[in-house]
Amino acid sequence: MRNLDAWRALRAPFLTGLALGIVLLLLPLAALGGGEEEARSVPTLPASPTPAVQPTPTLTPGEWDGAQTLRLLGQDGQVAELTMADYLWGVVAAEMPAAFEPEALRAQAVCARTYSLWKLQAKSHQADGADICADSSCCQAYLSPQDAAQRWGESAAPGYQAKIAAAVADTDGQVLTYEGAPIQAVFFSSAAGATEDAQAVWGRALPYLVSVDSPEGEEVPNYRSTVTLTAEQVKKAAGEAGLDADLSGEPSAWFQNLTRTASGRVASVELGGISLSGGAARSLFALRSACFDVSEQDGVFTFSVTGYGHGVGMSQYGANAMAKAGSGWQDILAHYYTGAQLQTGL
Repeated sequence: MRNLDAWRALRAPFLTGLALGIVLLLLPLAALGGGEEEARSVPTLPASPTPAVQPTPTLTPGEWDGAQTLRLLGQDGQVAELTMADYLWGVVAAEMPAAFEPEALRAQAVCARTYSLWKLQAKSHQADGADICADSSCCQAYLSPQDAAQRWGESAAPGYQAKIAAAVADTDGQVLTYEGAPIQAVFFSSAAGATEDAQAVWGRALPYLVSVDSPEGEEVPNYRSTVTLTAEQVKKAAGEAGLDADLSGEPSAWFQNLTRTASGRVASVELGGISLSGGAARSLFALRSACFDVSEQDGVFTFSVTGYGHGVGMSQYGANAMAKAGSGWQDILAHYYTGAQLQTGL
């Protein structure tokens, strides 16, 4: 079993010769540059394309995830070594409702595996003696089997445990790639009819993270939400954020010139003469998404919000809706990650 210290220690399996019984040991593969529900912060997009990754030898289904290990930095600061299979189980359990359709859970497992490999290349936790962390604002959320069982309850836990294990095993080693490298397989909870282009959210275009239709709707819990803030609360939020906004006039004139992206999210809005991106406004006022309207009456602002998350990549509720309509996990991934290819292992 090899350790994925930022993905630079891959080792090919031993092959047994049928005729002579001679065991050949393959040399290690060339080393690789190592390394959203929605507390995940905006991921940092690479300044240049991710370097090409050399493929591993073909493995029998079920072998790949179990043959990899990684070091997980837990929320308690402790580092634990896990197989990729066990780690992915915990990520899927934490990131997607276990009651979702099996095909949606399989799609989530592939996203989690791919995103893990993308993060490993950054070596962002090397100083911690780890490869990846369990903080969703940095990497991906993770639940231990014990914590997951407690969340689900005694009666539901056995079925959910098996369901997630199957989702991981059934997609063993499957990675989303673009030009031979793992993609930034970001995901989020729910969209208001369409996902968002990475360019609109993070300022850098990626060919596989473009806006596509997403089929979820009113069946999503809290699909529509509201946030109400007094004028004083808006002033306080702007001040704490260091915004030099002119909020001396009537509150009805504070928000101006709201523009939208093609997907319907707020592209920009002016607050007291200061231009904010939709994402910045979402963070500033603790909104569930950047798809919102804002109105004012008697000094009270009402933000009417649709969906949940940054909007880029796979919508989890959209994936579940597609699965309910008969789409397989491969179709779901092909829909949300334009032009990405599935590859077994890297």
